[in-house]
Amino acid sequence: MNRLDPIIYLLAFFIILAGCSARKEIVFSGRTMGTTYRVKVVGGYFQNTGGLQEKIDRRLKAINQSMSTYLADSEISNFNRLKKADTRFEVSNDFLQVMRVAANIYRLSDGAWDGTVDPLVNLWGFGRKDSGGAIPDNQKVSKLLKNVGFDFIKILDDRYLLKTNPSVTLDLGSIAKGFGVDQIAELIKAQGFKDFLVEIGGEVYAAGFRKNGQPWRVGVNKPRKDAPINQVYKVVPLTDKAMATSGDYRSFFEINGKRYSHVIDPRTGHPVANGVVSASVIADNCTFADGLATAIMVMGYAKGLALVNRLDGVECLIVVRQADSTLQDYFSRGLAMEN
Repeated sequence: MNRLDPIIYLLAFFIILAGCSARKEIVFSGRTMGTTYRVKVVGGYFQNTGGLQEKIDRRLKAINQSMSTYLADSEISNFNRLKKADTRFEVSNDFLQVMRVAANIYRLSDGAWDGTVDPLVNLWGFGRKDSGGAIPDNQKVSKLLKNVGFDFIKILDDRYLLKTNPSVTLDLGSIAKGFGVDQIAELIKAQGFKDFLVEIGGEVYAAGFRKNGQPWRVGVNKPRKDAPINQVYKVVPLTDKAMATSGDYRSFFEINGKRYSHVIDPRTGHPVANGVVSASVIADNCTFADGLATAIMVMGYAKGLALVNRLDGVECLIVVRQADSTLQDYFSRGLAMEN
C-alpha cells in the first residue's frame, strides 16, 4: 500500500462527513391563486429535491381548481350556480376540509367571518364586479343581506353540502390561501424535509429552523397605503407555526373624506369602520390563521383580542389607526415579536 493511501482515505472521509453535515437552502417560486408563492427548503447536500417544484405546482393547481371563483368550471363556481334548496352537492376532500374550518371560525367569531358575504363584496366594488368605488343603495344592500349567512349551508358528514337558501353563494378567498400553505407544508414534510418556509400571498407556515439553526423570521408589512410592499413593521420569529395577515390599507376608496374598506361586515352589509388596519394571527395551521385574521378585522381589536386570548396556541397582533393617524399596537398575551 502506498503511504499516501491512508491520508487520501482520511481526507475522503472528512469530505464525506462535511458533506453530510452541511446544509443548503433551495428556493421554489411561482404564481397561484392570483398571487405569488415562495418556498424555501433547507436540507443536506445529498437530499433530493428533484421534482418538488412540479409537485408543488400540481397541488396548488388542484386547490385553485377547487376554490377559485374566477374559474367558471371550478368546484366552488359549480356550487354557486346550484339554485335548488335541499339538494346534495358532493365536494372534494379539500373543499370539505376548508368548509369545516370555515364553519368553526364563523361560530367562534359570531358571524364576523362569513364566506357567503361574496355578493356584498361585489356590490361594493371589491370583488369580481367593479362598481368604480361607488356607494351602493341601502335597498340593494338590504336585499343581498337576505342571502348572506353561513348557516344557509349545511355540511353533511358524507362529504356533501346542502343549501337551505338557494340564492346563497360562497367565496373562500379569505381562507383558501392559508389552506394552500398548509397543503404545501404537508407535501414537503412527506418528502422528508423538516426545515422549510412556505409563503403564498403573504400567508406563511414555518417548519423547523433556517440554515443557520435560528428560527425563521417573518415580517409584518407596515400597514399604511403609501408603504412599500416590502417595508417591515414588525418581525415575528416562527417555528412550527403559521401566520396570516389581513389588512385594509391596500384596497379601499374614499368619498368626501370618508374611507370605505374592502372588508365588509357580513352582519351589516357595510364596510367596517372600527379603525383596525391590520390583523396578524399565529396558529398551528394557516387555514385557521387566515380566516381568523379576516374575522378580527370585522370584530374590532377588543373583541378580537379577547377571542384570541381564549384560544390555546393562538396569538395575534392587531394594529389600529388612531384619530391622529398614528398606529397603536395590541398584542395577545403570549406573543413574542421583534421591532
